[in-house]
Amino acid sequence: MGLPRIARVFGAVNIGSFRISAMIMGLSETGELVVLGSGLRQSQGIRRGYVTDMAAATYAIRQAMERAEENAGARVQSVWVGCSGAGLASRIARVEVPIGGRQIEEEDIEHLLLAARDNIEPDGRMVLHAQPAHYTLDGAHGVANPRGLHAEQLGVDIHVMLADGAPVRNLKDAVERAHFSVESVVATPIAVGTACLSPEERELGTALIELGGDVTNVGVFKAGMLAGLVSIPLGGNDITDAVAGAFGIRRFQAERLKCLAGSAIASPTDHREMVPVNAPGDEGGEDHKVNRAELISVITEQLAKQADLVGKALKQMDYSGARGQVVLTGGGAQLAGVAEYMQGALGRPVRIGTPPELRGMGDLVRNPGFAALVGLCLYAADDPVDIRVVNRRYQEVIRPDGLGLLSRIWHAARAYF
Repeated sequence: MGLPRIARVFGAVNIGSFRISAMIMGLSETGELVVLGSGLRQSQGIRRGYVTDMAAATYAIRQAMERAEENAGARVQSVWVGCSGAGLASRIARVEVPIGGRQIEEEDIEHLLLAARDNIEPDGRMVLHAQPAHYTLDGAHGVANPRGLHAEQLGVDIHVMLADGAPVRNLKDAVERAHFSVESVVATPIAVGTACLSPEERELGTALIELGGDVTNVGVFKAGMLAGLVSIPLGGNDITDAVAGAFGIRRFQAERLKCLAGSAIASPTDHREMVPVNAPGDEGGEDHKVNRAELISVITEQLAKQADLVGKALKQMDYSGARGQVVLTGGGAQLAGVAEYMQGALGRPVRIGTPPELRGMGDLVRNPGFAALVGLCLYAADDPVDIRVVNRRYQEVIRPDGLGLLSRIWHAARAYF
């Protein structure tokens, strides 16, 4: 079957500490999302989500994007950029305005969003997102569209994502030096949540743990939005380094051992199995071997540290109920047995989160390691409202209806004086 007619094309690049991955996706005239091409490159110049070498990072970004463009047979001028470091922090801002019991109109919603925009307090940090999650009528939550309803008070919960300004500007500079403009910088927990969690999971409450190369992001979704976020400066690369140090081998050898023979769950036969350090044909041959039980011991020792910090982060975000589900994703979620290990360590049901199946998606990106990249494309296609770009597109109209009149006068005074 041929590809549908593509109405819009957009690109995304996820800048991680282990790999830099890129994707070009098309939106068809019927609303279907189609993966046109993807590319990846080993990360360079990035450490724990921060740019540490501008030239190296720019080169890696350009290579990943060029491979995606070549596979897609299409070019893009701008991209959506994923950010996993930069001191990400999530806040919820709640704002209410008086309505006076009358019917809510479009102008009232725009007034509310403008008032919410004025109430954002970044405390000197950069605002990545400021999006309305849901509305409230007289304190009652869960209103998706308040237009046409009556209320005394109209409120909104705004999800605000903050980041340190300088690291975000460095990410944007690296992308722009690779000759791409930046549509938006998106926090990867938002992108991963878009890809791996259902609307019901985001509504009822789910913990999402993104096991990255150098950073583990622990987020809690409630009421349809990211209600809390803690970033832990540990990831899969720390496990690789521990394996390299324990056996006196190089990092690429340790990474291969971890991926091919490593596990988070021990078995009774591990102590009898010797695993070759080198791949067939590598210099040094296959004579250099390590005991698999010792390898798993090193891996689980590092996982225990991460699980302890994850548990503390969940408790800090008041996600302490024993029944709350945990979803693991990111490159670290590909380690054999990691879901079972984290389920035992956290005492909660745990599943692996993978990106949804899309037309044109290759086998390479059908795993948790590319959830953020796919999520960036899904987020770009959705293009959610950001209150920072809400404009006053109407003329104020005052209706003489008692408290409603006073409400409009109050709004007018705030707007024009």
